[in-house]
Amino acid sequence: MLLPAAAPVLADDAVLRIGSKRFTESYVLGEVLAQTAAPHARTEHRQGLGNTAIVLAALKAGSIDVYPEYVGTIDQEILKHAKPATLDEIRRELAQQGLGVSQPLGFNNTYALAVRGDAADLRALSDLARHKELKFGLSHEFIGRADGWQGLARSYGISQRPSGLDHGIAYEALAQRQVDVIDIYSTDAKIGQYGLRVLEDDRAYFPRYDAVLLYRLDAAQRFPAAWQAMRGLEGRIAASDMIAMNAAAEIEGKSFSAVARDWLAGQMRKSTDATGAADTAPPGAASGNAVARPGLMSKLFDDSLWQLTRQHVTLVLLSVALACLVGIPLGVLAAYVPRLRQAVMAAVGVLQTVPSLALLAILIPLLGAIGTLPALIALFVYALLPVVRNTCTGILGVPKGLKTAALALGLRPNQRLLHIELPLALPVILAGVKTAAVMSVGTATIAAFIGAGGYGERITTGLALNDNDMLLAGALPAAALALLTQGLFELAERMVVPRRRISSRQM
Repeated sequence: MLLPAAAPVLADDAVLRIGSKRFTESYVLGEVLAQTAAPHARTEHRQGLGNTAIVLAALKAGSIDVYPEYVGTIDQEILKHAKPATLDEIRRELAQQGLGVSQPLGFNNTYALAVRGDAADLRALSDLARHKELKFGLSHEFIGRADGWQGLARSYGISQRPSGLDHGIAYEALAQRQVDVIDIYSTDAKIGQYGLRVLEDDRAYFPRYDAVLLYRLDAAQRFPAAWQAMRGLEGRIAASDMIAMNAAAEIEGKSFSAVARDWLAGQMRKSTDATGAADTAPPGAASGNAVARPGLMSKLFDDSLWQLTRQHVTLVLLSVALACLVGIPLGVLAAYVPRLRQAVMAAVGVLQTVPSLALLAILIPLLGAIGTLPALIALFVYALLPVVRNTCTGILGVPKGLKTAALALGLRPNQRLLHIELPLALPVILAGVKTAAVMSVGTATIAAFIGAGGYGERITTGLALNDNDMLLAGALPAAALALLTQGLFELAERMVVPRRRISSRQM
């Protein structure tokens, strides 16, 4: 019997949804899956969803159907096994959750630690304990994983405290000597590019991380032809293939979809070569010409700009509208009922302090979905505080003389609020809405971590590839939108202030 968490909750059963984590190899493998399944089913690749916890929550909720994962991660991070389990044992345990795991795709992408090539005294992980001066820059997921830093430090007696560092920028930080040791994946293309030395795991701490497909059992039943096509990838992706694909994306600057397409085309040529000669050219090498890396302007104004802008603006508008719908009445309540004022302000203030990614990770299993809905709720939560605070401040700032005059005229409380207090408080309220809107433009970039789109898609891709141009291609439109939002609200404020003065003179 399947657990309730694995019950299908998909809005459209006709779409095979493929997820991926936020690093190059996962992006590429996700594209390989999507293109392999495309002739047999409608597919959607929800890329760069974040770390294991977020992608797994999306899988269990039915927001995605399959994503590339690694046996060691499933064994120790997802199933929490203290000792390595066999693939059959893993498969039986996952089946109780309505999940399945494929046979390995053909390569082992294990974790490892690396240092600069000129670090002569460092050859193995056991050497690290003797060098207390070393600075460790490790990815946040590796630091927190059960099979990551904590167990490694205990196994090798390493006492240094690591700093959290995004995987995408770790190589550059190591090259610039800002850190001395980083965590890597054994199929990273930049190991050779930066001339790094991979330290020997001389105590065999790391388990095998054979790449597999982690999927919902019901997805294999709903998309039998597509699933059989994806199973055809088992055992076919060699480590050299994966390194070449990662290099094509990170070093040559090719898109993930183009990298996947080239590799699949190469596999097709191999299978149809009448002479049986293997075509071993790496992805992108078939033409014999170097691929020109796209520049900032081409990335900034590519075909996705309008779609990402529409997604970003929609998220900001809806979240701020919801914040006004809820926040203005809450601000009025706080102003009118002094004994509730502190509680209301404390509640919205606490919500503001919840880390964005933590909030998203909580919302995914609660809502049973990824994408726009949890992103919208998170942005709404962060927009509440300035709206509530400014509404309360604006109403409390209405001169007592005007309130007394309104009372003397016999106006009821709701009439005083609607016709006197809210109009006079409008400039202050509008300033709070402006703050919420400008903040939301920046905060909306987190939506890309759960497949809701927006400019954050470019930022997450840029982080994964350590591509400054791609980062700027996401950051610059977001900054321009924030400035435009600021300008529009300041224009609205200038239109409101004269009206307030006229109203005050009439009173």
